[in-house]
Amino acid sequence: MNAWILAARLPTLPAAVAPVLVGTAAAVHEGRFHLLGALGALVISLAIQIGTNFSNDAFDFLRGADTTRRLGPPRATQKGLLSAKAVLMGASLCYGLAALVGFYFVARYGWPVLVAGLLSIASGLAYTGGPWPLGYHGLGELFVFVFFGVVAVVGTTYVQTGAISTLALAASVPVGLTCSAILVLNNLRDIDTDRAAGKRTLAVRIGAPATRVLYEVCLVLAVVGPAAMRLAGLTGRWFWLPWLALPEVLYLGHIVWWRRDAPALIAGLKRTARLHLVYGILLAASLL
Repeated sequence: MNAWILAARLPTLPAAVAPVLVGTAAAVHEGRFHLLGALGALVISLAIQIGTNFSNDAFDFLRGADTTRRLGPPRATQKGLLSAKAVLMGASLCYGLAALVGFYFVARYGWPVLVAGLLSIASGLAYTGGPWPLGYHGLGELFVFVFFGVVAVVGTTYVQTGAISTLALAASVPVGLTCSAILVLNNLRDIDTDRAAGKRTLAVRIGAPATRVLYEVCLVLAVVGPAAMRLAGLTGRWFWLPWLALPEVLYLGHIVWWRRDAPALIAGLKRTARLHLVYGILLAASLL
């Protein structure tokens, strides 16, 4: 059980929860809250996140990216706690669960949900698997922004309202940015081992200094997001609530910009995941 929990990478699961909270808040803002839609979206989001983590755990080991030189937390497959075959079977079960729950929404809302679901599952597999893995070609951050930002937030609202909401689209941008910041910092930490393994992440391609700039840009744009939505007339007077996370944003920005040691980056990665969840909660509260 501990091995499966390790492979599921629990600290990353806020990436699946935050967009559902924001998407549900957008649905409530539109006056169309649907409990089964919200719960179903949460199950699908978590299943795809865990399935992606499982497949990454196995594929990174099989491709030689996860070795004993890694600076981050241990990986179940690399440590020999689980076989790659077992972990990939676990990923298949997670994706199957997402598809099973998704069929309800497909029956209710039709082909848009089917397309979004199939693309989400396919991208989760293609992140580190398949003949042209996205994460190995510098597209990981874009994948996270699109699927754990735009698709997750807008999709959550859609399965409750039956419409693509302008508010949900706008709110998905800062959610996608804070989620992308998690991967940016993860790849910054692993830049040396990824380069040695031939894993051409965006951090490997642009180098550590530019990766630090990218992390700061993600956080700055996320901070600007609530004001932009207010100026566009999409939110009310409580638009500023996400700014309560500003002290943590400033702290993390300082750590990533100035620190080079692995323990600081590992701690910063965990705090960035927590920031993503806290920001999502505050953004959802501002919409409510």
